[in-house]
Parts: sequence; C-alpha cells; structure tokens
Amino acid sequence: MTNEALSPELESVVAAAAAAAPAFAATAPLDRARAIVAVSDALEAAKDRLVEIAMRETGLTEARLSGEVVRTAVQLRLFADTLVNGGYLDARIDPADPDFALGARPDVRRTHVPLGPVINFSASNFPFAFSVLGGDSASILAAGCPLIVKAHSGHPELSDATAEVAREALAAAGMPEGVFHLIHGREAGVAVLKDPRIKAGAFTGSIGVGRLLADIAASRPAPIPFYGELGSVNPVFVTAAAIAERADEIARGFLTSVSGSAGQLCTKPGFVFVPAGSALPSAIEAVAGEFGAEHRLLDPRIARSFEERRAAILASPGVSTVVPGGIRFDEAGQGWATPTVVSVSLADFRRGKEALVEEAFGPLSILVETPEGTDLAALMPEFYEGNLTGTLHLGEAEATGETANAAELRALVAALSRQVGRVLFNGWSTGVAVTPAQQHGGPWPATSNDSSTSVGTAAITRFLRPVAFQNAPAAFLPEALRDDNPLRVPQTVSPAGESRAWGRGLGA
Repeated sequence: MTNEALSPELESVVAAAAAAAPAFAATAPLDRARAIVAVSDALEAAKDRLVEIAMRETGLTEARLSGEVVRTAVQLRLFADTLVNGGYLDARIDPADPDFALGARPDVRRTHVPLGPVINFSASNFPFAFSVLGGDSASILAAGCPLIVKAHSGHPELSDATAEVAREALAAAGMPEGVFHLIHGREAGVAVLKDPRIKAGAFTGSIGVGRLLADIAASRPAPIPFYGELGSVNPVFVTAAAIAERADEIARGFLTSVSGSAGQLCTKPGFVFVPAGSALPSAIEAVAGEFGAEHRLLDPRIARSFEERRAAILASPGVSTVVPGGIRFDEAGQGWATPTVVSVSLADFRRGKEALVEEAFGPLSILVETPEGTDLAALMPEFYEGNLTGTLHLGEAEATGETANAAELRALVAALSRQVGRVLFNGWSTGVAVTPAQQHGGPWPATSNDSSTSVGTAAITRFLRPVAFQNAPAAFLPEALRDDNPLRVPQTVSPAGESRAWGRGLGA
C-alpha cells in the first residue's frame, strides 16, 4: 500500500493533529482530567438541544437518549479520575542491583506513553455513548492522543453539534489547538486511516466494514493497531430449574432486552437455548402484548436489512413463530418494527445454521429448544466464534454449585468464558455498566482484538505503548517513574536483592 495524498481539507486536519501530538502528550494528567470534566459538563449543559437533534435523526426515544447523554458524561468523568489515579500508566521500577541473580542489573523503569493521533469511526446505534464523545473518544483523549472522529452518516447534524461542544470545552480548558477534529464521509475516513501520521484506529459497526478497515490498518507500510467492535449474537442459556421458578420474570426480562431500542444493540440476546418442551415460549407469548408498541429503526438502510434478515429466518425449515412481530415502512422509507420471537429445535438449528446463526440487527430473537442430555458446553464452539456476552439463567439451588448438574454448569461457564468477553448470571446483556472493571469486547468477530475493551478504564490502554528507561538520570525520567513520585501514581518496585529469592519455597 502506498501513501495517498489527502485532500487539502483532510491534510489540514491530519497535520494539525500530528502537530498537536507532542504538546498534548506532555500535558499534565491533572490538566487533561480537568479538560475532560469540562467536556462532560458542557455535554450535559447542551443535553436538551442535542437530544432534540438526536431524536429527529435516529428515531430513538427522548428517555433513551437523555439517559445516554448522562452515561456519556459519567464515562468521561470516569476517565478523568483514571488519569488522576495514574494506575493506567503501570509504572514499574527495578532499581540497580549489583547482586542480581544473573549479574549486575541496571536501573530499569517502565511506563506508558500516548501513541499519537487516532481516528475513531463512530457508531449509528449509540449517537452519544459510542459516537463523537463516546467511550472510544473519551479513552483516546484521556490517553493524551489527538482525536479525529469520523462522523456516522446516520446522525450528521448531531455529530457536528456535539463536536462543537467538545472543541469549545477543550479550548477553554487550555488544551493544545488541534487535539479534536470531526470529518464526514467513508472515503475521508479511509483516507485518514491510511495516513502514516495516524497511529491507531477505533470502530463500532458491521463485521464487513470493520474487517475492511482492520485490513487497511494492518496492510499499511507501518501497520497500526485497530480496535473494532463488529458483531455479536450474545447467546443465553436458561435451565429448567430457572424456568420452573420464574418463567414470567425471565420472559419479561427477555422481551425487554430484545425490544429495547428496537433491538439495535450489539448486546441484544440473539439466541436463547432452552430445554425442549419448557414453559418459557408460552410465558413469552403470554406477556408479548406488553411489548407490542412499534419503534422506528435508525434509518431506511438498517430497516431494509432487518426486513430481509427477518424474512430469511422465518423461511428457514423448522422455524415456528412465538411472537409474530412485524415491520412496516412509512412514506419516507423509515421502518417501524415490533418484536419478533421464533423457536426452532436444536436439530433444525443445526440444519439451518447458515441461514440462522448470523446476527439480526433489530428486534428479533431465536429460541433454540435443546433435548434432555444435550452437552450445552459443546454448543458454543459448534455455532459461534466469539461474542461480547454469554448469559446463564440458573435456579436458586443451582446457584449454590451443589446440585446434580453442577459439573455440567461449570463446564458451560468455562466454555462461555473462552468465547465471550463478559459472562452474566440471571440478568440480561443489554445493560453495560460503565465501571472500571467492565469488559466490553470478545473474540473475533465480536471485536478485532480480543484482549481489549471499549468500556471500563482498561480501554485507555489501547492508545498507549510501553517505554522502558535504563539508567536514566532523574531529570530525564517521566514523572511517573521518579523516586519522589510527584504524580502520586501507583508504582511497582522490585527492590534490589530480591531476585535470589524468586521462586524459593515453591518447589517440591
């Protein structure tokens, strides 16, 4: 791949981001944290105006969008506190040790530094939380990397308005000029991703587009990391004991999760494995009327894709309807959907795998009825490569781990943990807590890098790289590695003399 000349407009954006990178990386963590809080405050202050635009462009409800603004603001503040704490720097200090077990050890100190300019391709289904100022953008800015956001075509006016809020807040907080930019258009995003001054990419969207972008990032003369969240069907397993104890509760929770935001969530439960002949399908059918209100899908393209995917599933041999649902199109071409739930036997699911296993982006889910004695743990690798989440609903006694099927359930949990980023118990995957320990990622195709997360404080590490300093005079050390520790960050110190004790006492 050869470097391609950018248009004058894009050249000015990338050049400004590259010029700002050294100054932004050198900002004090506390100053950067205060700037991020200023952005959070400005976002909340503009909430009413931004939500009005978002409702018009996306069809999402005011309640959903208002809550998403709050989530986005909290996420920004979480990264501000992460900066102040400093644990993300992973500061390690190995003082010089003349008595080191392998010969004299020099003074070695390791920390993390910002990568440089990053491009973030924003998402359609979270116009705040995974868009211009969403989790990827928050972690990029917190890391000290200039940010170029490629706006999503589904909400361009909202993207411009949100970007203006961010630019004004960052400038007022004294951040270097050029640390934040917004661009429009897929071709523009691809051109920027190819530019050698860009040091990483982030994306939330389809597997096809994500794979294209990931391949571009990998095939550059100097490859760069690319963090894509691409696709997930989030399997759920419900035991007979759980259904016997709380079928109605599970049915309502399931339909709430499937119908929320018209099913346009990457964490929607796409498949639910239930014992054949259980009462859960009837319980779902009985409460379905509570979830019958139609909801506009994000845009006509997504609506048409959902209509096609839904038709293919309904036409697959052995599929029967539990909740019929539907989709209609208005005069503007917008699609309005109600939830569809179908069931299929495990045997027919296996036979129709090609037609059934792909994600349906919209309010649709499939119940898979499993015969008694089915090895549930074996179903994960049989049907799925990787997912964001896997869920297990247990009976009260099963939760103790002391029932007759405890070994089977442990095997299922182990299988889930190998193929998902988050394992849930007795809950629903569409609630993603914004909290330090959260993991929102998973093996391919859930994400393009299964060791990363786009939610939680670990997300910042995607946009940093480690650097070690050997025998560096104190005056030339990053503050996080100095003995006086002016940033008061956590430091891991390996004292001189301890190497000869490594592993002692652990032998036979």
